[in-house]
Amino acid sequence: MSSQSGRNTDHNARKIWGLWGANRYLQMNYEVLIVDDHPLFRAALKGAVAATCTNCEFFEAESVAGLFDTLEQHPSADLLLLDLNLPGAYGFCALAHLRGSHPELPVIVVSAMDDLRTVRQALALGAQGFISKSADAGTIGGNVQSVLRGEYVSPAGLPANSETEADVDALDLAQRLAQLTPQQFRVFGMLCLGRLNKHIAYELQITEATVKAHMTAILRKLGAANRTQAVLLAGRLLTDPHAIRTPAEEVE
Repeated sequence: MSSQSGRNTDHNARKIWGLWGANRYLQMNYEVLIVDDHPLFRAALKGAVAATCTNCEFFEAESVAGLFDTLEQHPSADLLLLDLNLPGAYGFCALAHLRGSHPELPVIVVSAMDDLRTVRQALALGAQGFISKSADAGTIGGNVQSVLRGEYVSPAGLPANSETEADVDALDLAQRLAQLTPQQFRVFGMLCLGRLNKHIAYELQITEATVKAHMTAILRKLGAANRTQAVLLAGRLLTDPHAIRTPAEEVE
């Protein structure tokens, strides 16, 4: 993907999202998903949004697995507030996967990591907004309302319409991750933790043969020759590359 074509695609997506989001804002009620592993911060987010959006109904999850379950129960959700460092998210991997599995769902990334590179990466990979965990309640509520109206938001100092940038290799991997099914992403996540097939099968309560079938599909979709290469590729989207755990190779 060339940088020019990437910018054109991003520009067109923003125009389409803006028109669609503006119409959606006319709805009477909204379903808002809050996904963060800290109960107190989930409560704080909910309070901040509820103060400015009285017609919002909230649903919560504390992990990526919980997020998938909640999305199955509420497939028409209007907004997702996603913690960047959520267990099972593996940096921007979960965001990239969501852009493929739920392209119509607006996502606001919420993180204490609010440096310029992280914010730009989140927006380039498909987030409609970025909110720093240091933001006050008024800012959080206002940003949520802006996204529901179809706008893009980012922390002060980075204009929402500024040029987004992301590594070409990261964008390519994001597109590949978007092809994974939710169950394949769960398997991929456990692979990133260094789990063996038998351990993945036990934790997901599926057969080892099913895990092997998922692993074969994952490697094919990611363009990886083996498990180790798949995990190393994931490092392109991690906020902390040192968190990579090289898995033991198994015959697939």
